Amino acid sequence: MLNSYGPGGTYCKKCNKERLADDNSPKVQERRAKDVAIEAVMLTTETYPEGLKITKRIEIVTAECAFGMNVFKDLFAGVRDVVGGRSEAVQKTLRDSRRTALHELKKEAFEVGANAVVGVDLDYVELSASGSMVLLVASGTAVHVE
Repeated sequence: MLNSYGPGGTYCKKCNKERLADDNSPKVQERRAKDVAIEAVMLTTETYPEGLKITKRIEIVTAECAFGMNVFKDLFAGVRDVVGGRSEAVQKTLRDSRRTALHELKKEAFEVGANAVVGVDLDYVELSASGSMVLLVASGTAVHVE
Protein backbone atom coordinates (compact mmCIF):
# COMPACT_ATOMS: atom_id res chain seq x y z
CA MET A 1 0.00 0.00 0.00
CA LEU A 2 1.85 3.06 -1.24
CA ASN A 3 1.16 6.55 -0.06
CA SER A 4 2.64 10.03 -0.21
CA TYR A 5 5.36 9.52 2.37
CA GLY A 6 8.25 9.40 -0.07
CA PRO A 7 9.11 11.24 -3.25
CA GLY A 8 6.26 10.51 -5.61
CA GLY A 9 4.57 8.24 -3.03
CA THR A 10 7.26 5.57 -3.17
CA TYR A 11 7.34 4.32 0.42
CA CYS A 12 4.85 1.99 1.99
CA LYS A 13 3.75 2.79 5.53
CA LYS A 14 6.01 0.15 7.10
CA CYS A 15 9.11 1.18 5.12
CA ASN A 16 8.53 4.84 5.85
CA LYS A 17 8.19 4.17 9.61
CA GLU A 18 11.48 2.30 9.55
CA ARG A 19 13.13 5.04 7.49
CA LEU A 20 12.04 7.78 9.87
CA ALA A 21 12.30 5.85 13.15
CA ASP A 22 15.22 7.92 14.45
CA ASP A 23 14.18 11.23 12.88
CA ASN A 24 12.75 13.56 15.53
CA SER A 25 12.61 16.74 13.49
CA PRO A 26 9.50 18.93 13.96
CA LYS A 27 8.29 18.12 10.45
CA VAL A 28 8.49 14.37 11.06
CA GLN A 29 6.82 14.71 14.47
CA GLU A 30 4.00 16.71 12.86
CA ARG A 31 3.56 14.01 10.21
CA ARG A 32 3.47 11.29 12.88
CA ALA A 33 0.78 13.17 14.83
CA LYS A 34 -1.29 13.61 11.66
CA ASP A 35 -0.97 9.89 10.85
CA VAL A 36 -2.22 8.97 14.34
CA ALA A 37 -5.18 11.35 13.99
CA ILE A 38 -6.09 9.95 10.55
CA GLU A 39 -5.94 6.36 11.78
CA ALA A 40 -8.21 7.32 14.70
CA VAL A 41 -11.04 8.08 12.27
CA MET A 42 -13.53 5.31 12.91
CA LEU A 43 -15.47 3.50 10.21
CA THR A 44 -18.95 2.25 11.07
CA THR A 45 -22.06 1.04 9.35
CA GLU A 46 -25.17 3.10 8.70
CA THR A 47 -26.84 1.83 11.87
CA TYR A 48 -25.39 3.62 14.85
CA PRO A 49 -24.37 1.65 17.94
CA GLU A 50 -26.04 2.72 21.15
CA GLY A 51 -24.05 5.48 22.77
CA LEU A 52 -22.68 6.86 19.51
CA LYS A 53 -23.99 10.37 19.26
CA ILE A 54 -23.46 12.18 15.98
CA THR A 55 -23.08 15.87 16.76
CA LYS A 56 -22.49 17.08 13.20
CA ARG A 57 -22.89 15.66 9.71
CA ILE A 58 -20.19 17.27 7.62
CA GLU A 59 -20.32 15.96 4.06
CA ILE A 60 -20.11 12.93 1.83
CA VAL A 61 -16.54 11.76 1.33
CA THR A 62 -15.21 9.43 -1.35
CA ALA A 63 -11.96 7.72 -2.20
CA GLU A 64 -11.13 6.06 -5.47
CA CYS A 65 -8.53 3.39 -6.09
CA ALA A 66 -7.83 2.17 -9.63
CA PHE A 67 -5.74 -0.97 -9.77
CA GLY A 68 -4.60 -3.32 -12.44
CA MET A 69 -4.12 -7.03 -12.56
CA ASN A 70 -0.92 -7.76 -14.38
CA VAL A 71 -0.86 -10.24 -17.21
CA PHE A 72 0.27 -13.11 -14.96
CA LYS A 73 -2.56 -12.56 -12.49
CA ASP A 74 -4.97 -12.43 -15.44
CA LEU A 75 -3.53 -15.67 -16.82
CA PHE A 76 -3.73 -17.56 -13.53
CA ALA A 77 -7.18 -16.14 -12.77
CA GLY A 78 -8.29 -17.43 -16.19
CA VAL A 79 -6.92 -20.88 -15.38
CA ARG A 80 -8.73 -20.82 -12.02
CA ASP A 81 -11.90 -19.81 -13.85
CA VAL A 82 -11.66 -22.97 -15.97
CA VAL A 83 -10.51 -25.47 -13.34
CA GLY A 84 -12.13 -23.87 -10.29
CA GLY A 85 -10.65 -22.70 -7.03
CA ARG A 86 -9.58 -19.42 -5.54
CA SER A 87 -7.04 -17.02 -7.02
CA GLU A 88 -4.92 -15.82 -4.11
CA ALA A 89 -3.12 -13.26 -6.29
CA VAL A 90 -6.39 -11.60 -7.32
CA GLN A 91 -7.72 -11.75 -3.75
CA LYS A 92 -4.53 -10.10 -2.45
CA THR A 93 -4.84 -7.31 -5.02
CA LEU A 94 -8.48 -6.74 -4.07
CA ARG A 95 -7.62 -6.77 -0.36
CA ASP A 96 -4.77 -4.27 -0.82
CA SER A 97 -6.94 -1.96 -2.90
CA ARG A 98 -9.70 -2.08 -0.27
CA ARG A 99 -7.23 -1.16 2.48
CA THR A 100 -5.85 1.68 0.37
CA ALA A 101 -9.32 3.04 -0.46
CA LEU A 102 -10.44 2.90 3.18
CA HIS A 103 -7.26 4.67 4.31
CA GLU A 104 -7.85 7.36 1.70
CA LEU A 105 -11.46 7.66 2.89
CA LYS A 106 -10.21 8.22 6.44
CA LYS A 107 -7.82 10.89 5.17
CA GLU A 108 -10.62 12.66 3.31
CA ALA A 109 -12.79 12.63 6.44
CA PHE A 110 -9.93 13.91 8.59
CA GLU A 111 -9.28 16.76 6.15
CA VAL A 112 -12.86 18.05 6.53
CA GLY A 113 -12.75 17.83 10.33
CA ALA A 114 -14.59 14.55 10.88
CA ASN A 115 -13.68 11.93 13.44
CA ALA A 116 -15.90 9.19 11.98
CA VAL A 117 -17.33 7.95 8.70
CA VAL A 118 -20.76 6.30 8.69
CA GLY A 119 -22.65 4.49 5.96
CA VAL A 120 -19.48 3.25 4.27
CA ASP A 121 -20.08 1.66 0.88
CA LEU A 122 -17.56 -0.08 -1.40
CA ASP A 123 -18.25 -0.35 -5.13
CA TYR A 124 -16.09 -2.24 -7.62
CA VAL A 125 -16.26 -1.26 -11.29
CA GLU A 126 -14.53 -3.09 -14.13
CA LEU A 127 -12.74 -0.50 -16.28
CA SER A 128 -11.69 -2.78 -19.12
CA ALA A 129 -13.44 -5.62 -20.90
CA SER A 130 -10.67 -8.06 -19.98
CA GLY A 131 -11.05 -7.27 -16.28
CA SER A 132 -7.42 -6.21 -16.00
CA MET A 133 -8.31 -2.75 -14.60
CA VAL A 134 -10.72 -2.34 -11.71
CA LEU A 135 -11.85 0.81 -9.93
CA LEU A 136 -12.79 0.65 -6.26
CA VAL A 137 -14.84 3.56 -4.91
CA ALA A 138 -15.30 3.92 -1.16
CA SER A 139 -17.86 6.44 0.04
CA GLY A 140 -19.53 7.44 3.26
CA THR A 141 -20.72 10.38 5.32
CA ALA A 142 -18.08 12.26 7.30
CA VAL A 143 -19.44 13.08 10.75
CA HIS A 144 -18.29 14.30 14.12
CA VAL A 145 -19.20 12.05 17.05
CA GLU A 146 -18.88 12.53 20.80
